[in-house]
Amino acid sequence: MSLAIIDAREWQNTFDLKTGHKRQDNSPKTQMVKAVLGEHPFPGDIADKGNQWVTDTALDLVDRYDPNFVFLIYAQQYYSFRFEHPGEAKRQQLIDAVFEEVERFRDESGFFPVVVGTGDMIPVTEYIDLSRLDGLAITTHWLTRYAGLYGITPADMRYLRQLAGIERLVSKEEFMSLFSGEPVSADRLPEYLAVAKEGYCFRSTLLRQPLMIPACNHSIPVSGALGEINSITDISDGIDAILREKKVALILVEGVGTQDFRLPYTSCANGKGWYWYENSEAQYLTISTGKHQVFAYPPGYRSYQEDDENKEYPFSGYLTSIPSGTVGERFGGKSIAVGNRSMFMHTVTGTDIAIECFARNLANQGCLGVIHR
Repeated sequence: MSLAIIDAREWQNTFDLKTGHKRQDNSPKTQMVKAVLGEHPFPGDIADKGNQWVTDTALDLVDRYDPNFVFLIYAQQYYSFRFEHPGEAKRQQLIDAVFEEVERFRDESGFFPVVVGTGDMIPVTEYIDLSRLDGLAITTHWLTRYAGLYGITPADMRYLRQLAGIERLVSKEEFMSLFSGEPVSADRLPEYLAVAKEGYCFRSTLLRQPLMIPACNHSIPVSGALGEINSITDISDGIDAILREKKVALILVEGVGTQDFRLPYTSCANGKGWYWYENSEAQYLTISTGKHQVFAYPPGYRSYQEDDENKEYPFSGYLTSIPSGTVGERFGGKSIAVGNRSMFMHTVTGTDIAIECFARNLANQGCLGVIHR
């Protein structure tokens, strides 16, 4: 039974991760996680020390818990790119700074780093407005390239096909055939998937609008001697192999791709065919499990249909369960995860302990620690 510890600076509370009910637990591991949370308040998604917080918290947890596997996500620069669109000098400064944090963790921990850039970002060319459709268009919080379409009329199809920003319209059957070997819950898939051209972004009336979005990242960079890495699905097996011999840190650097990666790297495919991953749970889970993960929570998924008072895992966003087969779950030794990407550290990594920012839409609500084992 997994525990969730919320640290809001003024107070700490412990909950059952699955039910959200309060729990009492004073075990040594719980006390250790509470101490780490208390020592490292989260500065904010786009605060100057956001990435420093990741390194400091991870090093503290390494010192206290002595793991053999660490999973880190550095995302401060991603939030800045997405919502602030800094000038080129500032952008390069942010990228330099995050790689300095990667180097600091490597030097002070002694772990062998495998660093993955999740993909380059570019300014928005134009927003695509789907509000005039007779049918239903669903855009998700962090995906800009894909929108799910339901109940689309012939008039809607004519309108969509003349929009300059639409690259293609993909039927449910075509989407499923692209990943024909992967498990799929067809009920969660949209009837059609609208795919935007590079630089175009589906507009939402409810969410904070991005200023920069992922480029057309058909490939992403991977550093570290992992052997032959042709696809994003090969990273996980490479990690497993190195873990037999040494301590490993898998480090994801958000919003940085082959254009600005600061380390020697190998390029690997970031998807399949016309479909490439944006930095979301699908990309993280594909890296972590070694299998394509497009159908569990597909683009255009109507998460509101499963979000009621009976939904389990209330601290895990739209995820309705903890995914299996992740790199931390497979590993038999001690493992931790730390990152300033809310919700994902405890869901996609499978580690014994995960610490993440507890933030929603840039609103800083503190930190979340999760103990799975």
